[in-house]
Amino acid sequence: MKRVVIFCGSSIGTENIFHREATQLGTMLAMEGITIVYGGAKVGLMGAVASGALQHGGTVIGVLPRFLQSKEIAHPGLSELILVESMHERKNKMNELCDSVIALPGGYGTMDEFFEMLTWAQLGLHQKPVALLNTARFYDPLITMVHSMMEKGFLKPVNRDMLIYSDNIDELLHKMRNYIPPVVEKWITKEKT
Repeated sequence: MKRVVIFCGSSIGTENIFHREATQLGTMLAMEGITIVYGGAKVGLMGAVASGALQHGGTVIGVLPRFLQSKEIAHPGLSELILVESMHERKNKMNELCDSVIALPGGYGTMDEFFEMLTWAQLGLHQKPVALLNTARFYDPLITMVHSMMEKGFLKPVNRDMLIYSDNIDELLHKMRNYIPPVVEKWITKEKT
């Protein structure tokens, strides 16, 4: 892993551990020489990840739509800030710049970005590890839902297993480094007769 994209909330959440873990992740990635690509903001968990990395000499690349720059939320200390025209262009650029993906707690935007990357992996459009940092068991209901999708026949076990998760940063990074992408055969199925 050389460049990881981080998706996370532009809010800090209700528990101190969210901010603390976001900062710690940024710090650890910086200390390992891993470049962070993220949404470019100085607010919320986004700002915590970036600041944690920058305070430890890390490289942090922000990708921000121009309409958000006008709201003065861009992080002032970034290694590089790339301005784009739309949210779609932002996701495409972030995908181009990374070789792995981590989502921290967040809201609709985080889920949108995370699931688009996971869907692209399922379709074989990339072979990057896609992971959830399950801080304070935030993603437990989502992980349960993914298992339910498989049990109800909407996901194959191999696609369920593409989802990497842990509540421990070291363990998560270890799983990501050892990820082996599946052979994509999404539409090769046995139809019920």
